[in-house]
Amino acid sequence: MKRMHRQDLLELLRAYRHFDDDDRSARQRTELFVRRHRDCFERSLAIGHVTASAWIVDAARRCVLLTHHRKLDRWLQLGGHVDGSPDVPAAALREAREESGLTVVRMVLPGIFDCDVHGIPAHRDEAAHDHYDLRFLLEADSSLPLVVSEESKDLAWVSFDEVPGLNPDHSMLRMLAKTIRT
Repeated sequence: MKRMHRQDLLELLRAYRHFDDDDRSARQRTELFVRRHRDCFERSLAIGHVTASAWIVDAARRCVLLTHHRKLDRWLQLGGHVDGSPDVPAAALREAREESGLTVVRMVLPGIFDCDVHGIPAHRDEAAHDHYDLRFLLEADSSLPLVVSEESKDLAWVSFDEVPGLNPDHSMLRMLAKTIRT
C-alpha cells in the first residue's frame, strides 16, 4: 500500500466537491493551511492542525453513530487528531475503531465526505486553536456492541430525524443532508 504524503491530501482536497458556501470556504481554508504548514498534521502546531472524523452510518442509512464528547460536552461524530500522519482517511478509520470498539468499519466513499474548520477553546495548558477537520463517510453494523472510550460520556446510534435535536450545528446538519442525498 502506498504511503500518503501532504501532497496526497492536497489532491484529495482539490478533488473534493463542496455542498454549500461554508463547506467551500472550509475546503479553501484547509487547502491553504496545509500548503503553508509542513507540520499541519502535528498536534504541537499551536495555531491548529488537521484532524480526521468518521461519519459512521448504518447500512440502511437511517442512523448515525454519535459520541457525547466528554471535553466538549456535545454530541458529535467520532474523530480526533491524526497524530502526525498524513494518511487522514486511515486516521478516520483508526478513530472510528478506537472510539466505538467496532472492529468492522468500512469506507463508503474513496474521498473526503465533508470539510469543516472549527475553533477549539483553550483548555488547561493548550491555547485556543483551529481544527481543520476532514470527515469521511463510513459504514458499520448497528447491531454490533459498542464500547464507550474515555473520551466520551456516551455513544449511541441516533436516527437521522433525532440528530438536529442533539446537535443543530450547521456542519452536522450538512453531513446529514449529504448522507440522505448519497
